[in-house]
Amino acid sequence: MSHSRQHAEIPLATGVLTLKLLPGRIPLHRLLGFAARISSKRKFLFVSKLLGKHYPVSPLLMRWSYRKLARDVLAQELLGASLWLGMAETATGLGYGVYAEAKVEGLEHALFMQTTRYVLSGYPFLQFEESHSHATDFFLYFPNREEDKRLFNQADTLVLIDDEISTGTTFLHLIQAYRQLNPQLKKVVIVSLVNFAEPERRIELAEQAGVNIAWVYLRSGRFAFTDSHNAVVDTITVNVDSSPTCKKAYLAWPGRLGITKPIQLAQDCAKTVQAYFTSSRDDTRPLLVLGTGECNAPAYLLASQLTALGFKVKVQSTTRSPIYPGNDIANVCQFTDNYGDNIPNFLYNFTREHYREVIICHETPLNDVILARLTAWQAISARFELTDTSAPDASLYFYRP
Repeated sequence: MSHSRQHAEIPLATGVLTLKLLPGRIPLHRLLGFAARISSKRKFLFVSKLLGKHYPVSPLLMRWSYRKLARDVLAQELLGASLWLGMAETATGLGYGVYAEAKVEGLEHALFMQTTRYVLSGYPFLQFEESHSHATDFFLYFPNREEDKRLFNQADTLVLIDDEISTGTTFLHLIQAYRQLNPQLKKVVIVSLVNFAEPERRIELAEQAGVNIAWVYLRSGRFAFTDSHNAVVDTITVNVDSSPTCKKAYLAWPGRLGITKPIQLAQDCAKTVQAYFTSSRDDTRPLLVLGTGECNAPAYLLASQLTALGFKVKVQSTTRSPIYPGNDIANVCQFTDNYGDNIPNFLYNFTREHYREVIICHETPLNDVILARLTAWQAISARFELTDTSAPDASLYFYRP
């Protein structure tokens, strides 16, 4: 990889990615890595070093990014009630984290929701498409509670949150679908860690959307990709489509049906889980708290509690996104998903020996897939449960085989 402070040329197994960044405070190497995607639609990946998805990240660094973006969104002078949306699967944790920090900063009259690839039978939804994704069907469900439905239908400001923006086409589809429901929408704020939508494209997006759009990000610039047409990678196919069966029994995290107050884990969770540690005190290796798929916020919440008690902690999450090893993907761990779809899931840059303990945070019931991971990684299960969706207090139930 050749690069200067603002320019980088990255050879990948699928081609060459060229970046030209505008000046910014965060060095590129602290913000992003790079990898080759196994996809015919988009053959490269920006590997975020802040997101806690493909790369292990400190919860303190994650919170810094949430707070920075939240404050920058609030500086945009939001109009009236606001609807905040985190994009599945990669940015569900980021979206929730930015929303939660905005609430800490005084945000009122706001609803957080996340898009999902899972079907909830009997729930109405807005459907739209992410054209470069592996699985293009996304659902944005209507909220559960009547007061949340009113805000959803009549929000003055729409805040859209993703880890990176390339062309903004996905958000254009979502804004257009939402404006059919709510033609009175006054403002959109598009939030991301990095933004590669070119200035002329941003103007075009606002014109096509028919609404004022503000942009919030940590770094911005342009990219270009030269496809190498590598047959070795291009012939690999991975099924990433969810099944059309209802997943309500699997989905304990409330983000898909509406959150109006930041979720609070029971205060004793971090102390309770220590009873399940089998390793002796080890200050050289961190704990790893691992989220699963679209449910990665509980991992961040538990990691934050453990950090407050003095532990070294990293956060990461499993994903259905297939990535070719190389560049910033050191290794690939593949296994079946825990949502009953029988599709491959992946964990990247994971070496069990690097961690004192591994804690898997999951919203699904404890099933054979989770049990297999617990055994393979000598890990602890932390099952998320929120019994009263009108209250923000949640529990984690721990188990170790």
